[in-house]
Amino acid sequence: MFKGLGQMGDMAKMMKAAQEMQKKMAALQDEMQMLTVTGESGAGLVKATCTAKGELKALDIDPSIFSADDKEVVEDLILAAIKDAQSRAQDKAREEMAKLTESMGLPRDMKLPF
Repeated sequence: MFKGLGQMGDMAKMMKAAQEMQKKMAALQDEMQMLTVTGESGAGLVKATCTAKGELKALDIDPSIFSADDKEVVEDLILAAIKDAQSRAQDKAREEMAKLTESMGLPRDMKLPF
């Protein structure tokens, strides 16, 4: 009697899956604000911590590197630590997104807006 509604049922399933994916993406966005990674430079003399979204949260500098003569070196170490932390944050974000897409039956390397 309702044989013609087969495609409508498929569309409803797709819409439900899209809503579920949207909820999971929103939850992952929130989780990314909580996940932190730490980058370092100068064999750990400078450490930068940021969220998985790349927001810098903390900077730890070993006092032994402070010297007026080494100002440029210290600045370079700070920048290197921040860049390392941001790179690790991007890697973590990709890793978490891959887990999400894979859990939904999508290809692990599928690029979703994030």
